Amino acid sequence: MSMPKDRGRKITGAIIYFLLLLAGVGLLLFLFALMPLFENSRCGSGYYFYYMFVGACLAFPAVVAYLFVPVIIDRFDPEPWWALFLAFLWGGFAATGLSGAINTFFGIAGGMVAGEGGSAFVGSVISAPFVEEFWKGALVLGMLIFLRTEFDGVVDGVIYATFAALGFACVENVIYYGNAGFEVFNKTGCNPDQAWNAVVDTFFVRGILSPWGHPLYTSMTGIGIGIARETNRWWLKVLAPFVGYLLAVLLHAIWNGSALLSGATGIPIIVLTILLYVVFVAMFTVLMIVLVVREGRIIRKFLTDEVAMGTMTQEELNWVCSPIGRIKAMFSRGLKGRKFVTACATLALKKWHVTRAMKGKKHTVSMDFIAPLRQEIAKMRQASGAAAPQPVMAGGYGQQQGYPPQQQQQAYPPQQQQPGYPPQQQQQGYPPQQQQQGYPPQQQQQGYPPQQQQPGYPPQQQQPGYPPQQQQPGYPPQQQQQGYPPQQQQQYPPGMEPPGWGRGGQGGQGGQGGQGGYGR
Repeated sequence: MSMPKDRGRKITGAIIYFLLLLAGVGLLLFLFALMPLFENSRCGSGYYFYYMFVGACLAFPAVVAYLFVPVIIDRFDPEPWWALFLAFLWGGFAATGLSGAINTFFGIAGGMVAGEGGSAFVGSVISAPFVEEFWKGALVLGMLIFLRTEFDGVVDGVIYATFAALGFACVENVIYYGNAGFEVFNKTGCNPDQAWNAVVDTFFVRGILSPWGHPLYTSMTGIGIGIARETNRWWLKVLAPFVGYLLAVLLHAIWNGSALLSGATGIPIIVLTILLYVVFVAMFTVLMIVLVVREGRIIRKFLTDEVAMGTMTQEELNWVCSPIGRIKAMFSRGLKGRKFVTACATLALKKWHVTRAMKGKKHTVSMDFIAPLRQEIAKMRQASGAAAPQPVMAGGYGQQQGYPPQQQQQAYPPQQQQPGYPPQQQQQGYPPQQQQQGYPPQQQQQGYPPQQQQPGYPPQQQQPGYPPQQQQPGYPPQQQQQGYPPQQQQQYPPGMEPPGWGRGGQGGQGGQGGQGGYGR
């Protein structure tokens, strides 16, 4: 059984992705490679590309280090490397190119209305937050729509948003570093020292003090879209992404506005903003830890029954639910062990999606992944040479784990079985000549006179139709035996007296002992 593939949806998403990516690349080349060639420069346009190269040398190594943080956070169910690469590529080229073109347009419009100050305000405080957060968030929304099977919840929304934002910040930093150096280089009469100081200062502010600005903003959108992935409430599916996007815009606008005011007034407002930014990053870190721990608990909850079924062992479950479980699995089984842990975590999350869909009475494609994933897990174990686990209980899925056999019989109706009576105890007290071997209730009637035998009647139905003067309804068993001579008394367990026994007792009192009543 193979994994389900939604080819049509994925092909549509791929076409839209690459068309917008090509548009973004084209706009980037036009704005930051072609246009500078037509600008007048005292020192020559060739230095522009030199400082852009310097900016790239500073930005790309830094972003490689930053990428390890979301990878470490996403421990339990890491996203496919190709999906993360697509997110990074989108942020770096599609989002920057499309945003750059729109921001440039609004900046020019603002300058025409309110001069240079208006251009800076409209371009950086109004246009940039709305436009940039829209295009970065579009990647996360696209993942939800076109790659839904690779999008499980809030944690995945944050991871995709972070990779897209880091790609955006990387390319944007290249532009900022290069422009800062080239601008000062031109203004100072081609002074490279002052140009380097400008590059270093910009790198310190953007690359050291606030490298997580863009990831923090866009993660708000990622959280909103992640909530939409998890919830079954239609209004929350619409409201959560919108609120997350507005929060991202607000944080972005506060940062850009404080930087603009600091430069315009000379008041170090940016210092207060940096302190606020540090607080936000700390709160965001705590939130991510809580979300990751929650994801680990979900995985353990939905894999516990797989241990009982024999899909995996308890040790393998501990691997999947451990932050360093993939490392342990790699030491034990090599790269196959890492893939094994990933498949188990995916199985748990697919079952989680199915449970939520059933609760909301909706269909989910995750149902089609469960059986193939179990087969894949079994193949991986066999390929690694590990022994197949044994089910904790017999009977398969749905049984009570560790259910003892003596408790499984408690569902018998009382009229058919006396719980707790082993066969060797049920026969005690029977005289040899009257003992019924293998006493089922329907065989107790044998040997009774035809006129009194009621074949197939359960005990509770044998009493109707008896003459009122002979029937003693509700007669306790311990009183029915009174008057019997000790040598003739039959010691039956309570509730198992043969039909007509009470009538014999009545006859014993009114005629010749037990035989007088028994022969009536």
